[in-house]
Amino acid sequence: MQYGICNLSIVPLRFEPRDPSEMVSQILYGEHFKVLEQRKKWSKIRLAFDNYEGWIDNKQYIEITEDDYTKFDQKDPCLVGDLIEFVSCEQDQLMPIPLGASLGALDFFKHQYEGNRITKKQSKQHIIESAFLFLNAPYLWGGKTNFGIDCSGFTQMVYKLNGYKLLRDASQQATQGDPLSFIEESEPGDLAFFDNEEGSIIHVGIMMKDNYIIHAHGKVRVDRIDHTGIYNAERRTHTHNLRVIKRII
Repeated sequence: MQYGICNLSIVPLRFEPRDPSEMVSQILYGEHFKVLEQRKKWSKIRLAFDNYEGWIDNKQYIEITEDDYTKFDQKDPCLVGDLIEFVSCEQDQLMPIPLGASLGALDFFKHQYEGNRITKKQSKQHIIESAFLFLNAPYLWGGKTNFGIDCSGFTQMVYKLNGYKLLRDASQQATQGDPLSFIEESEPGDLAFFDNEEGSIIHVGIMMKDNYIIHAHGKVRVDRIDHTGIYNAERRTHTHNLRVIKRII
């Protein structure tokens, strides 16, 4: 088994080993992973954080030892706490790194960082505050940053900033937590899941108080939610069909 770590700010994780392939997720600075298969130009990897798999360009990561992988796994989380920050590299070059990137490998990279760090698990009340850090971020399939994010990337990153682990896709996240019987039972920070006509989970958002929800749809936005689903006041229509609300925390 081989191992690797992301030494760049944001790297695409693709469905197939080729540049035009669909971006299924992103790997952020400092995230480590197992290399399941290595080819001449591409490697299939499994991220340590959520076990998500995909293909990464061999030029966009560096190899580490099994001991390094284990050490990074055992470290307490330390994340970038601002919308955008920088690390100082060799010859005092600066490299931007995004909100939620891991700082656990700074010594390994020999990089310097002077910005805000998140090191402690937060209470559920902090979830909505973190969610608003992504407000108006444009929707991007597979994205995980303020410069582009999808619905499940948004919920995963918000929970990650508060010290909790969610799986990557909305359908996977829907397997976590405990279902609520009624929307009136929901609390700010609970997750609402939405399905299509075939009954497949295709969307997720974070419940707020007073029947509002924050979610990524075109951009990270706030809308009303009722027993039917998400109501877009601008379009005067429901845009998503509510399937279930689940309590993770």
